[in-house]
Amino acid sequence: MNVSTTRRFPPIIQISTTILILVIASGIYVASHLPKSVSLTPSVVLVSVAAILALVNMVLLSRIENFAWKTFFLVAKWSFLAYLVIAGILEFVFIKDGTRGSVLFLLTSTLAIFAINLPMLFGFTVAQYHEN
Repeated sequence: MNVSTTRRFPPIIQISTTILILVIASGIYVASHLPKSVSLTPSVVLVSVAAILALVNMVLLSRIENFAWKTFFLVAKWSFLAYLVIAGILEFVFIKDGTRGSVLFLLTSTLAIFAINLPMLFGFTVAQYHEN
């Protein structure tokens, strides 16, 4: 029995993909203007929407019944560790490059959402096909 064809799941993958698009667009926008002064309004809007969608995704994910949570957490845990290292390295680059203040806070927020979203996406993608 293929779990994916017999069960309907909330749009976790679609929301996660949207989050990725938003945070990457925000990061590209800010990075393309550095080291000059940059208006943070477009990036703040993108990151705020991404953060709200990440919270929505977490709520939707938490409400799934009879889900392969053990598999989800196994995949998400190791993915999170990897992306935490990647986000930490990028944060170091931002600081070493002289990024400060609100720009640094915005980029840090973007990295945090990125480092949470991808492991959640990977964990869900694997666990949805795992039979309980």
